[in-house]
Amino acid sequence: MSKKHIIVDPITRIEGHLRIEAVIDENNQIVDAFSSSTMFRGIETILQGRDPRDCGLMAMRICGVCTGTHYQRSIEAVEDAFDITIPKNARLVRNLIQGALYVHDHLVHFYHLHALDFVDVVSATKADPYQTAEEAAKWANVAGVSAYLSDASEFKVIQDRIIKFVKEGRLGIFGNGYWGNEHYELTPEQNLIAVAHYLKALDIQRELAKMQAIFGGKNPHPQSIVVGGVTCVQDIQNPARIALFKQLLKEGTDFVKRAYLPDIYMAGTMYAEEATDVDATYKGVGGTGGGILSYMSYGDFRLDDTGFYNAATLFPKGLVLEGDISKVYEVDQRKITEDVTHSWYEGTGAPEHPYEGSTIPKYTGLEKKDDGYSYLKTDEKYSWIKSPLYDGKKVEVGPLARMVVGYVKGDERITKYVGNFLKRSKLPVEVLFSTVGRTAARAIETELMCDVMMEWADELAKNAAMGDLRTWTEFDFENVSVDTKGVGLAEAPRGSLGHWVKIKDGKVENYQAVVPSTWNAGPRGPNGELGAYEASLIGTKVANPEEPLEIIRTVHSFDPCIACAVHVVDTKGKELAVYKVDPTCAF
Repeated sequence: MSKKHIIVDPITRIEGHLRIEAVIDENNQIVDAFSSSTMFRGIETILQGRDPRDCGLMAMRICGVCTGTHYQRSIEAVEDAFDITIPKNARLVRNLIQGALYVHDHLVHFYHLHALDFVDVVSATKADPYQTAEEAAKWANVAGVSAYLSDASEFKVIQDRIIKFVKEGRLGIFGNGYWGNEHYELTPEQNLIAVAHYLKALDIQRELAKMQAIFGGKNPHPQSIVVGGVTCVQDIQNPARIALFKQLLKEGTDFVKRAYLPDIYMAGTMYAEEATDVDATYKGVGGTGGGILSYMSYGDFRLDDTGFYNAATLFPKGLVLEGDISKVYEVDQRKITEDVTHSWYEGTGAPEHPYEGSTIPKYTGLEKKDDGYSYLKTDEKYSWIKSPLYDGKKVEVGPLARMVVGYVKGDERITKYVGNFLKRSKLPVEVLFSTVGRTAARAIETELMCDVMMEWADELAKNAAMGDLRTWTEFDFENVSVDTKGVGLAEAPRGSLGHWVKIKDGKVENYQAVVPSTWNAGPRGPNGELGAYEASLIGTKVANPEEPLEIIRTVHSFDPCIACAVHVVDTKGKELAVYKVDPTCAF
């Protein structure tokens, strides 16, 4: 049997540096895959010996894309250690800051990082603008709304710009695409709709970013969250600030419902064959990109003030394993471990719980091949990302995991939104277990978040109007920080995020973060268990190995954030290394 080895390095349109190696058979179907980060993270080492109240401000520098989410998780880990319950206003403000991040992040991810995996930009030059307007109205109608852009003249202006760029060879941000690849499925008119919304989303995302800054102080890296609560008292008691937040939310919601969701219905329908192709799966359920079919959610967005891990949450916590949608298991953080068998770190030889984990690099390099390319030592260590396990199992995290867990658990909100999507798209529930389903889940979640944030904003305004301006819970640091530990477990846009901290005599003794892209992008486990990226690629059919469109389409569906999973650090400011990255697809 003739097999070919594909190297895609770097995977572009993501945060950080990610390398994928895949093996395809004579039918151009992927039979093996390996995910490797080429960056090292040392942020945990920096936090050792620090005042735990300062950790959030440093931990959020892990990434500027997931802005604020590491900040809040770090603060909550310390609050858990100190047994602090924050006031209602603080809970609502944190929900709004995080919710704004979700909507902004999901919108930017789909249009500016992922959409071009489905959309052939050059094909849009062949579209009929009048038929494009009719097509836009058609998919908006499927979503139960009117089209965001409906004038043929608007589409004509955008098309003329694209035609000019193509003729002059100045595609710019649309350059270096695999235009014309046979695994692009949209019609010219559908491609023009998507390109038009892509360009409009550039403006919309800027306004969405302002929402986080209203209560967070700035974007990226908000600064209003502190151990015990929040500091934005003036914004909470000023009706104009809440009104501005709501206005920006209304504008963003309008685009989500009238452009983003119709585009997902359009893409989901046109790529339905791929999304239901059981022959292209790792475990024979769902479609292309389905992967390990085990999903985990820590739960997030507290809906009442009963304290950590006791409150009702917008996203329920739970585990769905092996694609069995008849049962949900409870999550116990004590069963979470990280393994370094295939990661460039020192270890004890067994998976470790984050409270006991360490961050000691041990780089063992790549192996050289006669063809001039360096390959991963896949039988040994091959990634700077550790390999997280839940009770010895690999799981996927993210919007799809949240929607699957919520849907199987019978959560009223999630069941409604997922049910609406399936009903309107006329697709089976199994379609969720695919690259397309993972992308659709993110859009479903965005609509849900837009709607619930309006409720939180109204609740915050009402609470402030009734005279409750409490934003912070007092605590005695000297007493509570003697010898304790805590964990901040919640959901980031990309999935389950945990920060673990051990505190001794007022200083951080140990600190570990296990992030969404650690769960999803991690290498094989101690017994060869495939990571989520790796498993999702097996079975995928590649139209042209020189154009690995299908690989990046599936990997992008996870919204990788490798800077969160690993981070480059030299405390003396020295240059660590110089890399020349060759994006060539090699055999």
